[in-house]
Amino acid sequence: MKKYFFLPFFAILLCACSRNPYRATNRVYKLQVNVLNKQLKKLPEVALNDTIIQPPYFVGTTNFNLRKPNYVIIHHTAQNNCNATLKTFTKSNTQVSAHYVICKDGTVYHMLNDYLRAWQAGVSSWGNDKDINSSSIGIELDNNGFEPFDSAQIKSLLSLLQHLKTTYHIPTANFIGHGDIAPTRKNDPNFRFPWQLLAQHGFGNWYDTVITDTVPDNFNTIAALRIIGYDVKDTTAAIIAFKRHFLQDTTPNLTKPARLVLFNLQKKYM
Repeated sequence: MKKYFFLPFFAILLCACSRNPYRATNRVYKLQVNVLNKQLKKLPEVALNDTIIQPPYFVGTTNFNLRKPNYVIIHHTAQNNCNATLKTFTKSNTQVSAHYVICKDGTVYHMLNDYLRAWQAGVSSWGNDKDINSSSIGIELDNNGFEPFDSAQIKSLLSLLQHLKTTYHIPTANFIGHGDIAPTRKNDPNFRFPWQLLAQHGFGNWYDTVITDTVPDNFNTIAALRIIGYDVKDTTAAIIAFKRHFLQDTTPNLTKPARLVLFNLQKKYM
């Protein structure tokens, strides 16, 4: 009896499968899944050039899910050393992570495959993108938030950024800071971070070295901040974030020089 009932059902199942019009594309899907699966099984590593200092051991974060990178978000760790950050990113209860951690001496820890979703941006937005975690690569710089950034650290960062930009075709304008995408909550990387140097290497927009513009009397500064990408629900926070990034200034007033920089810069985003 078991045989009598089993065989007809199995035959019907085979018949249904044979009529599936997506058999060919399903095979392609399975092949691609296998390719990605093999890639995901590899331990992340940094193997760019001699400017990158390799860590003594691999450290993989425990907090992630899938995403596709289109932005690079730069942070400072707000901790006192790299080891503290590595421990933070390997404890499940912290609920935070990043793809890369760069220590003061230039050592780069690749903690998460770039195609996976780190938990680094939090509640944030840039332009119309309201889920930055799902579209960005997070880089944490070992810095407590009150100190300059080490030259070896910046050298490694520049090498890493070039690799990411080339590999994922990330637009120049999409290299931004945590404080830019979450101006009401975050201020990292701190105002000492060399954004102009990064822009000179093609990572982030910058205003003209010599500005010949004349700011019109009806210039809408809030609209300009929005064009660049800032969330302007809290205009004071947006202004501070803008000035921190482009003027290394954390005061809340849009002075005449700041307005000129904003006017010149917003044209690059239009």
